Amino acid sequence: MITLVHYIAIFGTTNNFKLKGMSKFDEKISFYKEVMNNMGIVYEDELFDKITRGLGPSIFKRDAASVSTSDPKELETVKNNFLLKKLGLDDGEYLDDAIDVVADKMGKTNRVKYRAIFYYLLVKELRQESKI
Repeated sequence: MITLVHYIAIFGTTNNFKLKGMSKFDEKISFYKEVMNNMGIVYEDELFDKITRGLGPSIFKRDAASVSTSDPKELETVKNNFLLKKLGLDDGEYLDDAIDVVADKMGKTNRVKYRAIFYYLLVKELRQESKI
């Protein structure tokens, strides 16, 4: 059986590739990983999987699956719901700075910033891997 790693090594992409028995959730995670590879983002598989699974079914909802960095209300939601509540961080300007850094990493002109990737980069930026 050919694995995803072998497939990528041979063809350089996962387009039109589905492992037998792969769930929709696993397909979505593979898609996000391909996006990160294309963006040149190095990631830790296990940490990224945990963050993505923590988002639950929201990753399948078009609006909820991405972060609009041009919407101040959206950024406040990211800060309140993920950084303050989920990670339990103390509020401060450093959180807004981290959000700005991650938005820049994903590209200010990049219209689709996937929430799973955005949250992963926030965790890495703030060095909060132990809280996931």
